[in-house]
Amino acid sequence: MKKKWMTTLCILCTIGLVGCQGKTADDKKQEQQMQESEQKAEDLKKPVTAEQQPIEPVVVEIIDPSTKVIIQTISPKDMGYERDQQSYTKQIEQLAKKLARGNEKTAGYDKRMILDKLDDHGKIMKGSPLIVLKESELVERILEASATGGKVEMPLIITESGYYLEDIPLLENVVVASYTTYFNTHDVGRNKNIELSAKAINNVIVGSGDYFSFNTVVGPRDEANGYQPAPEIINKKVVMGIGGGICQTSSTLFNAVDQVPVKFVERHHHSLDVGYVPKGRDATVSYGGLDFRFQNTTNVPFLIKANYSKNSLTVEVRTAEKYVEILKRS
Repeated sequence: MKKKWMTTLCILCTIGLVGCQGKTADDKKQEQQMQESEQKAEDLKKPVTAEQQPIEPVVVEIIDPSTKVIIQTISPKDMGYERDQQSYTKQIEQLAKKLARGNEKTAGYDKRMILDKLDDHGKIMKGSPLIVLKESELVERILEASATGGKVEMPLIITESGYYLEDIPLLENVVVASYTTYFNTHDVGRNKNIELSAKAINNVIVGSGDYFSFNTVVGPRDEANGYQPAPEIINKKVVMGIGGGICQTSSTLFNAVDQVPVKFVERHHHSLDVGYVPKGRDATVSYGGLDFRFQNTTNVPFLIKANYSKNSLTVEVRTAEKYVEILKRS
């Protein structure tokens, strides 16, 4: 009996000694892992503060105002905004210039006005408005957005032709200016070129404030558009070229519109006298190069009429009777 009691006492002492030794290394590791897991769970429940948010790169998105499409995205940091603002500004100016004027691969946003004209039944054939991208304003908008990023709409100025629809049936009423030039009936190719270019400018509506561009209205002078080889003056020499003779159309037009107070924007002389107009009264043109342009500054619309016959070309400026006096005294 005494032996059993002693055995039991030894066992209890052994258990007590183990308890006094505390937790093992494995127990401590397991407890630490549980505490870390509990802390992570608590952290996930807490809201993320602004300081803890990941920092996204600053970008500026350039938007087409008519379509709301992003046409280009730039990174101010990558372009040196923080390092050299002068260099960065020059890069933005070049970007604005490219967007406005385009390059060999991409057309720019700047577009000359294609004037409306009348068809053979007196109905309007719509052209397209004048579009100008204000480069300096675009540069300012991008610079303002470069620090924080954001969307920048391109500042486009869109100008429609300046006339009222109710005036259209009246614009043929009165001839306020006219000019006629003559040509040799035997110059078949040359005469065909005059005929085609005269047809292109016939019935063009020039509204108040509108710009007329001969090259824009007439378009390319090539074989695809029916133009033929004919003599033309280049660098004081008469050579053969596709579309030779159309300068007689542009020169006849100049002498007609010069009788009303329009503003001439671009006009060039031939390197030789042409014969069909007095010296110094010509207007040479070359598609993709020299142009004849003017602006209607009379505050009233007028119509250009071009009448081609077998040996002459007559260009008239017509308008509504109510505008005659205004057109003459402008």
